[in-house]
Amino acid sequence: MKKKILITGAAGFLGSHLCDRFLVEGYHVIGMDNLITGDLKNIDHLMKRADFEFYHHDVSKFVHVPGKLDYILHFASPASPIDYLKIPIQTLKVGSLGTHNLLGLAKAKNARILIASTSEVYGDPLVHPQKESYYGNVNTIGPRGVYDEAKRFQESITMAYNRFHGLETRIVRIFNTYGPRMRLNDGRVIPAFLGQALRGEDITVFGDGSQTRSFCYVDDQVEGIYQLLFSDYDLPVNIGNPHEISILDFANEIIKLTGTDQKIVHQPLPKDDPLQRQPDISTAREKLGWEPQTHREEGMKITFDYFKGLTQEELHKSEHKDFSQHIVK
Repeated sequence: MKKKILITGAAGFLGSHLCDRFLVEGYHVIGMDNLITGDLKNIDHLMKRADFEFYHHDVSKFVHVPGKLDYILHFASPASPIDYLKIPIQTLKVGSLGTHNLLGLAKAKNARILIASTSEVYGDPLVHPQKESYYGNVNTIGPRGVYDEAKRFQESITMAYNRFHGLETRIVRIFNTYGPRMRLNDGRVIPAFLGQALRGEDITVFGDGSQTRSFCYVDDQVEGIYQLLFSDYDLPVNIGNPHEISILDFANEIIKLTGTDQKIVHQPLPKDDPLQRQPDISTAREKLGWEPQTHREEGMKITFDYFKGLTQEELHKSEHKDFSQHIVK
């Protein structure tokens, strides 16, 4: 009998890559997604496989999966600023109610669960680079607070289940990840820049561009998550690439990569946008023997080639999905 793993957010960027990985590893994968931000095209290639099931379901509601379940990966959540500013209530609910439901399912099934947290728990950090021991600098009532606090609550309730119920839990703090299947123009830096370049538009940089990010290629991120799930370490672990770059320098890299001659235009910096983002991955190196292997030049070429393969309709479609059917007044 194959071991079974439930992956929430399965039709999303990272969730779909995790489905691929665990199928390669010989697992029976159950994907779950309510498709608010996910897209079935990301897992269309899996639908006819006997070892893959898909449940169209919102994990903020009671979650039932029949039979045995060995592992759960909770990756259901809006992840881009455009999304969680449009659907703030759903963002808070999936991080709170959704996480509670899945922890309860893990307890009932005696399954190990890995929760996807992010570097946003650090807010606009006053410590650089960010270590797991840093508690963060978060504006709880700012526009980004719905996402930041959802992730912070996720971590708190996960550790409560770990300590009170003895549940086997793992927490990954994901730093900026990129690669094929990212949603074009979802508000994150890489798809936004590549989309503008491919459409011949000017590259938009917020602020003066001195703010930094550290980009991790998706295959490296998936490997880190995989290693963490099967480790014996139950405290949060940063998984990201520590090679930091300013947004302005990265915009110039994009222009060079795409061979375009776009200008860089500046817009006001969004409220509470982090000025520095760089993971300290000492824990991942020590506990998991993990560090990223893909250089940004290599990963960006693969990602650019993926976006070049999109149709003109996909390149020019709306920047975000219509969330009107999902909005809670």
